[in-house]
Amino acid sequence: MPGTPYPVNLDLAGRRALVVGGGTVAARKVRSLLAADADVTVVAPDAVDEIADDHRVRWHQRPYRRGEVASYRLAVSATGDPAVDGQVYWDAEAADVWLNSADDPEHCSFTLPAVTSRDDLQVTVSTNGRSPAVAAWLRRTIDAAVGPEHAAIVSLAAEVRSELRASTGTSESPGWADALDDDLVNLVRTGDLDAARNRLRSAVGLTEAGR
Repeated sequence: MPGTPYPVNLDLAGRRALVVGGGTVAARKVRSLLAADADVTVVAPDAVDEIADDHRVRWHQRPYRRGEVASYRLAVSATGDPAVDGQVYWDAEAADVWLNSADDPEHCSFTLPAVTSRDDLQVTVSTNGRSPAVAAWLRRTIDAAVGPEHAAIVSLAAEVRSELRASTGTSESPGWADALDDDLVNLVRTGDLDAARNRLRSAVGLTEAGR
C-alpha cells in the first residue's frame, strides 16, 4: 500500500515547467504555473487562445517528442490522449521529473490540491487525487471562512515573528496560541492594526510598540 503523500509548497520561480497539451485543462495548469512564476513551456499541436496569446508562455506547436520531459524540473500532462500521456509519464519516471497527469492519479508522481489563496495565505484541500470534486467543494467552504483579515494577520505575525527572533534568537513562543483567536481577527476587521500588532507582541513576550 502506498505511503501517505508528503505535502509541500514548491518554489517554482524561474524554474522550467512543461505542460503537454493545449486545451482548457492545460490552460488551467498553465495559469497556476505562471502564478508561481515558473518558466512555462507548452507542447501541443493546437492551443486555446489563453495559451497561444500569452507572451509569457513558450509554445512549441507540435506533438510531444519522446524523452523531452527530461529537460524540465516539473511537468504536467493534459492531452486527454492515453498514449501521449502514458509516454510522458514513463519519460518523466525515467528522468526523475515530477509529473501531474490530469484526471489520472495512477500516472502522477504528484497531485494538485484545491487551493484558497489570500495573498501569502494558502489553505489547501487534498483527497490524494481520489476526488477533485470533493476537494473543490471543501475549498468553497473554506473560501467563505477565510477572508482578507486572515491574510493581514499573516503579515502582522510575520513582522512580530522577525522581531521576536531578533530579540530572543528564536521565533518560538507558547504565546502564539493565546494571541491567535477571534479577538485578534475582530481587531483586524475593524482596522485597528496597531492594537492587533501589540496584542501579538505582548503575547509572545515583547513590549508594546512605543513603550
